[in-house]
Amino acid sequence: MRVDPNYVSGLVASLNNSTLSEQKLTAELSSGLRVSSLSTDPVAAGQASLLNSAISRDDSFVQTASTTQSMLQVTGSTLSSVVTQLTSALSLAVAGNSGTTNASNLVSISQQLSGIRDQVISLANTSYQGTYIFAGSQGNVQPFALNRTTTPATIAYNGDSLVGSLTTPNGQHLQTTLAGSAVFSVPGADVMATLTSLVNDFASGTVSPTAGVDIGILQSALSNVSQQQEILGSSLARLQSASVYAQTDSVNRTAAVSTLVSASPAAVATQLSAAEIQNQALMSVISTVEKQSLFTYLR
Repeated sequence: MRVDPNYVSGLVASLNNSTLSEQKLTAELSSGLRVSSLSTDPVAAGQASLLNSAISRDDSFVQTASTTQSMLQVTGSTLSSVVTQLTSALSLAVAGNSGTTNASNLVSISQQLSGIRDQVISLANTSYQGTYIFAGSQGNVQPFALNRTTTPATIAYNGDSLVGSLTTPNGQHLQTTLAGSAVFSVPGADVMATLTSLVNDFASGTVSPTAGVDIGILQSALSNVSQQQEILGSSLARLQSASVYAQTDSVNRTAAVSTLVSASPAAVATQLSAAEIQNQALMSVISTVEKQSLFTYLR
């Protein structure tokens, strides 16, 4: 009696399927991945792709935020120095306008105010990584230039009024720069023009009638600089918070991707062992059937 050839073919097909399963499980155990291509699991692969895109956006934001935070810190430190200089200038101007200061001391006050003005100009021209931080969108142009050929000296602003911003992963828009015009050249609170006026108010050894008005403007200018400093501080705090959020989100999404595509070593090892046993059993059965078929044929 012959063995049904279809039976043998079925056994061979089962062996092929089992061998493919064994190879797949071996690859999973070796790579640690359950989903290595779109065809393996289209749904999981699609979800992983979306998650990886979000992870990339988070990581890109974190890198940008790191550079921006450093720039904001430099800007904040610069503004703190400006506030210190303006506070000193205000004290000197008030002392000079007190009516009790002699001519020699008034000239000295004028000279000190001139030094403060020059220092403030230098601070207003601070650059970070080659970009002038108070030039608006004209970061390659030195924003403030002192012209001593005029009497009184004049200070020109060569930047613009545009400010930079950054959008966080959750859609917040954060201001990341300050235009020099909004910090140092505000009408009625003009730092540069007022310092120059105060220099002239005491330069002759007598107190100019405009000194009191200039002192009032300098107080407004100091207040404006402090307000701009607060705007910057708020942006920095929100940026730091958004960066922490993006880092946490990236970690969580990475874990989600791992859950989607990673293989469980213990489960795969168990399945692989079962597949190997099944392969051996099928090969044994096929071998026995083939021998029986050959023996029957020879009889």
